[in-house]
Amino acid sequence: MIRTLSKSWPLFFGLALIMVGNGLQGTLLGIRASIEGFDTKTIGLIMSLYYLGFLGGSYYVPKLVGKVGHIRVFTALASLASTTVLLHGLYPDPWLWALIRAFTGFAYAGLYIVVESWLNDISTNKNRGRVMSLYLLITNAGLVLGQFLLNVASPEVIDLFIMTSILVSIALLPISLSSRPAPIFEEPHPVSLKSLYKISPLGLIGCLGIGITNGTMFSMGAVYATDIGLSLPQISVFMAAYILGGVFFQIPVGKLSDRYDRRQVIIFITFAAFLIGFLCYALSGYSLMLLYTSLFVFGGLSLTIYGLCLAHTNDHLQPNQFVAASSSMILVNGVGAAVGPFTISVFLSWLGIQYFFPIIAIAFLGISIYGLIRTRMRAPVPMEDQGEYIPMPIRATPLTMSITEEGHEILKQMEKG
Repeated sequence: MIRTLSKSWPLFFGLALIMVGNGLQGTLLGIRASIEGFDTKTIGLIMSLYYLGFLGGSYYVPKLVGKVGHIRVFTALASLASTTVLLHGLYPDPWLWALIRAFTGFAYAGLYIVVESWLNDISTNKNRGRVMSLYLLITNAGLVLGQFLLNVASPEVIDLFIMTSILVSIALLPISLSSRPAPIFEEPHPVSLKSLYKISPLGLIGCLGIGITNGTMFSMGAVYATDIGLSLPQISVFMAAYILGGVFFQIPVGKLSDRYDRRQVIIFITFAAFLIGFLCYALSGYSLMLLYTSLFVFGGLSLTIYGLCLAHTNDHLQPNQFVAASSSMILVNGVGAAVGPFTISVFLSWLGIQYFFPIIAIAFLGISIYGLIRTRMRAPVPMEDQGEYIPMPIRATPLTMSITEEGHEILKQMEKG
């Protein structure tokens, strides 16, 4: 493992810079959009187009890599991501931002795909779990650090946009100059959504719903925090608390889901998220420390549901179907993230942005109620047939499953078959 890491430090260092830049940029745009006076629906549309671009990148970039190779694709997309962030700072026009945001999502999806294919290549049976853990640590730590870089300069000027551009540009250097050969690239082939719905209705609907809620939280959370009068340092803690909750809850929620009927765990976690969402609403104007604590719990609950839905779906599949089905589930989650920010922003424009948390909470309640309905229509999977919960990064591409220890074994079985 140490030898693998010593040879692959350019990859991990470049990934860390990319995640810091992405964490900073996402929150910065929400704050700057509020400063520029963009209305709530317009901000929601801008943020939704990032995920639409991300979906496009997830579909098209694997084909592009097959034609021109990893290094060229990574270099081109890092340059695109670096350029688009500067355009945000130079031209604060909502319609231009919407177009640029779509290109940004496309670029970041491609960067993640290239990095994940390299991670899959350097992993072995013995170190795959530790590589995945390191990947999760770097992505989450980068996102959290990006929140606190908001305090380096004023969001009203271009400085923070320049900083983000520099971070992404520097990420080019270690990876582009690496002597490590490009990995063999295998593009996942998703399962049809109709087949997935027949196999696991709750898993599919849950992935769609959690894409809506988490996509909205990451896209509009800073807008809400700005609207209720939080300062830049307070907004940094606001978003960081949510992300950190998702990190610390992965293991306990995973153990819970491996020990009990996974549908019951999904119902419990989503209903708890519904309650905590309303608690965040109640505490917004009361106590910052209590609000941060509630956000930590809220993030811990909401950011683990994605992995629960994937694991629940896998419980109904044959091993040689896992990777393909997970690719489809990840795409469904991306559709939810693309739809969520704009759809919820429409409701917020009618009701007022102070209802940000109640609207998201109601979406969790919907998943919970659907789960209850499904428990009456289908017997649970026997405990001995349940697979293991797999922690997932906050954002994922169809290649993410291939990095996991279970994903590796699945690929081997598919190759033998």
